[in-house]
Amino acid sequence: MSRTFQQFLVILLAGALMLLAGWSSYSIFKYSSEAAEIKKDYSELNSITHGIMSVNIWRDHLTTMVLNRIDEFEFTEAQEDTLVHQVENILTAGIDKGADILDQKQKGLKAKLQKFAVKTLVPEDKIRALVPMFAQTIVNEIQKPENKEALKYVIKSKLQEYSDLTYDDSQVETLKIKALFDKYKVEDLAGFNEKIPEKIYSLEDETYFHTYILLGIIVVFLLLWWLLRNQKAVHTPLFIISVLVSMVVLFSGLTAPMIEIDARFQQINFLLIGESITFNDQVIFFRSKSILDVIGILFNNGKIDSYLVGILILVFSIIFPVAKLLATQIYLAGNDKTRKNGILNFFAFKSGKWSMADVYVIAIFMAYIGFQGILDNQLALVNRDTDSLVSISTNKTSLQPGFIIFIVFVLFSLILSTILKRITSIENKTIKQEK
Repeated sequence: MSRTFQQFLVILLAGALMLLAGWSSYSIFKYSSEAAEIKKDYSELNSITHGIMSVNIWRDHLTTMVLNRIDEFEFTEAQEDTLVHQVENILTAGIDKGADILDQKQKGLKAKLQKFAVKTLVPEDKIRALVPMFAQTIVNEIQKPENKEALKYVIKSKLQEYSDLTYDDSQVETLKIKALFDKYKVEDLAGFNEKIPEKIYSLEDETYFHTYILLGIIVVFLLLWWLLRNQKAVHTPLFIISVLVSMVVLFSGLTAPMIEIDARFQQINFLLIGESITFNDQVIFFRSKSILDVIGILFNNGKIDSYLVGILILVFSIIFPVAKLLATQIYLAGNDKTRKNGILNFFAFKSGKWSMADVYVIAIFMAYIGFQGILDNQLALVNRDTDSLVSISTNKTSLQPGFIIFIVFVLFSLILSTILKRITSIENKTIKQEK
């Protein structure tokens, strides 16, 4: 097989893999970004701010419970006796008030005659004796179905009036929630929660599918290098395409989310006034960020220390890796004079010792472990299972595809540096032999 034909086959195969890697990288960026946005909206709508800590939600629950209790209300014998006694007290107080008025000294003949007639025709003792009967009759009238319904209507109307006076007047939040409902073409939170999880799972499946394709391509390239390790004719084109693929992997690792912090109450169930109140998936805290997102947040913070940390991450996680890959390309294509350049040699072979990309990955991993431990420990403290309260918390913090892809990039770039040393040393030996 001729040298040119070997190069053609390698370029054809490696080029096809590079295009596939580019497509997968773009798909990872597309699907992970869309999933992150939907998860953010989900956490916003299901936040405890709009759930268990919402004045409006509790107002609606309590109003409904009390209205239900009014509909179900029936007098017990003890309550009826108490009501009769209260009505007797009211009637007796009315009689006492009337007697006081009559006992007042009257002026004029007409007023005196009226007082005499009332005392003669309406004997006070007989009226007082009839008070228990009047009280029982009034209570019996109240308990008639038509009168009871009318009374319930009055009570419920007044309760609803007071309920309407109790609300959380946050127009901005209301408009934000309505905008999110409109965005996903749903009427309410129940419709949103029914529709969105399936969409998220679908996007996550697509993201991981393309992540595995990208990782598989890296494995294929490593396999090609092993198989063609003695084929000097194809080393240069294969290395150039390998570096381009590494760039693609770096882009994907920088743009895809690396860690997702998600703490929530899976379920809270109260037993209040004989009725069950349930809150599901109450999000306490949620963040999903890529390396680029973190850098953007640090630069937008406005604080000097945030700027410094942002610059460090930018330099050691983006600028250094890109400069390293470009340096390897220039070194491979350059002549003896170019290869002796100190800066070029540093980035091509020594920058790995100074680059903090691998340290950054480890820091992310340690942060993940720390968050896992803290959240698991703290959320466990709020778990309850009693007759009146059941609360189940859950920690859904997880590492995301960006973390895996970035690790693969770091390892692959280090391997490429080793490969560059090997192929250039072989090249130098061949030149010396020819001389």
